[in-house]
Amino acid sequence: MFYYLNGELTLRDINMCVIDCCGVGYKLTISMITSESLASKLGQKVKLFTYLAVREDGVELFGFGTNEERNAFNLLTGVSGVGPKAAMNILSVMSPDRLAMAVCTEDIKSISKAPSIGAKTAARIVLELKDKIAKDFLPSSSGEKSAGSVGNVPHAVGGNLAEATEALIVLGYDRSSVIKALGGIDPTLDVGMIIKAALKKLAR
Repeated sequence: MFYYLNGELTLRDINMCVIDCCGVGYKLTISMITSESLASKLGQKVKLFTYLAVREDGVELFGFGTNEERNAFNLLTGVSGVGPKAAMNILSVMSPDRLAMAVCTEDIKSISKAPSIGAKTAARIVLELKDKIAKDFLPSSSGEKSAGSVGNVPHAVGGNLAEATEALIVLGYDRSSVIKALGGIDPTLDVGMIIKAALKKLAR
């Protein structure tokens, strides 16, 4: 229903903010990372991407500083047992790129540092998100793309590049930019290191 809100930031707290759009104040639940990014913008015009959660006990609007953060939120809430509040807890302690690295490197310990996220839930997040990446983005042998390539990244250089490519695409980066960023990165590095190196290039 709401893709983003663009208006004046009139109130900011550790996990919520209010944006005035044409005289209507919208309360949004936000992560601590997004809250910190808004610290110096009170009274200024800001743009937050949104997700509207409709439940039996009410309606809640969530806000995100970047589209990548919203994409990560959607991925997390797609994991069984992970609701919007739990997803926000995770995104309050780790950015989308850190989450991607944690999932790809099976860093359960880092994910479980988020409030109310235990080791079992963190392990389930790793398992289900890795499966989702493979299912939704890796081409099959019967698809239009050959099974030996992901975009223009050949599997011959190792599955790590392919896995890093799809992790970055899931976070919202377009395939052409990802492939360009991966150019020159040692394909023998582990997935986490490849993603970290690519994100540095993408941030420029």
